Amino acid sequence: MLPDRALASMPSPAARRVRDVFDAMKVATRVENKKVLVDLAPSVARGLLLKEGKQGEPVPMRASHEAYFDFRYQGDYPEMYELYRRAVQNQWDGDRQLDWSTDVDPQNPEKPVFPIELVPMEGLAAHGIHLDHAEQMRFVSDFSCWLLSQFMHGEQGALFASAQVTECVRWTDGKFYGATQVMDEARHLEVFLRYLESKLGKLYQVNDNLFTILDALMRDSRWDMKFLGMQIMVEGLALGAFSMMYQSTREPLLKEMLRYVIQDEARHVHYGVLALKRHFAELSPRELREREDWTFEVACLMRDRFLAHEIYDEWFAGHMTRPQWDQVMSNSPFLTQFRQTMFKRLVPNLEYIGIFSPRIRAHYDKVGLTQYAGGRNASELTAEDLLAA
Repeated sequence: MLPDRALASMPSPAARRVRDVFDAMKVATRVENKKVLVDLAPSVARGLLLKEGKQGEPVPMRASHEAYFDFRYQGDYPEMYELYRRAVQNQWDGDRQLDWSTDVDPQNPEKPVFPIELVPMEGLAAHGIHLDHAEQMRFVSDFSCWLLSQFMHGEQGALFASAQVTECVRWTDGKFYGATQVMDEARHLEVFLRYLESKLGKLYQVNDNLFTILDALMRDSRWDMKFLGMQIMVEGLALGAFSMMYQSTREPLLKEMLRYVIQDEARHVHYGVLALKRHFAELSPRELREREDWTFEVACLMRDRFLAHEIYDEWFAGHMTRPQWDQVMSNSPFLTQFRQTMFKRLVPNLEYIGIFSPRIRAHYDKVGLTQYAGGRNASELTAEDLLAA
């Protein structure tokens, strides 16, 4: 790798490009399973190297999957049908049930969107960067917009993936439920977009790691991989993040919006563990191993997504190196807790569906994620549990 001094002497665009290549190489060299590497490589190239999510134009993503028709229409999964009935009964309208007349000021310390602790003051100070109070408030405002923008982009990915899964899933009761999730995701995309545009006034482009994950899910032809990637990984991690955001925000409109979203997301992840536990019980050891390896790589991409390189480029690119910024973000107390809360919701689900063997557990242990093993999975948690967490 080029030394930081050499990168510092380059023009900023060139230095960023070199760092992007290094990031892509890091992903490629970390993947031990060559089949997983082949599966992820096109999406890594599109997301981390070609920056297709940041070109300001609609992005075509090639989708490939079989639609599964069952003309018997038999009730074949009672637990999933019960989940469908709950989803029907709990539909909500963001236009009528959220008070959009609420005055939102992202720099109001009395009702912060996210707390001032979001600013990693000690880490920045270690590199000679000192923000005054006004700058801290602007930083929190921008970071809040960045964070909510990424979840909004994830909701668009969930909208597309849930539509695909509804076509692909093999149980009639699963198709009933899947249709309700498509509506949920459209509503989530609507309210996040409206909040960002009308209340915070700033949108950020999709993070490259998130783009890579969404592109990989759209491309994969196997229905269970779409389920695994979206219902367990993206939705499961988001559920943990939304729970912490709900607890930490003092802005009433966002808090109420997150309350509704968490109720929906709890069902979505429950849907995923019900479907995959039954399906994975029928797979061969080789197929389970491949899914374990794929899941671990996506977990690492999700973790690295919160390094927030878009914020670094906007605020600090001329004042510290990207590796220095990555270290600051990795050690930030607020974001450390944020990541811990997310993975606290993920690991028990992986155990429950049968892809957390001792072999892959050792990989999670190396990145400090096995501490969450043994917790309650999505089939044991209610929305009330998640709101109270």
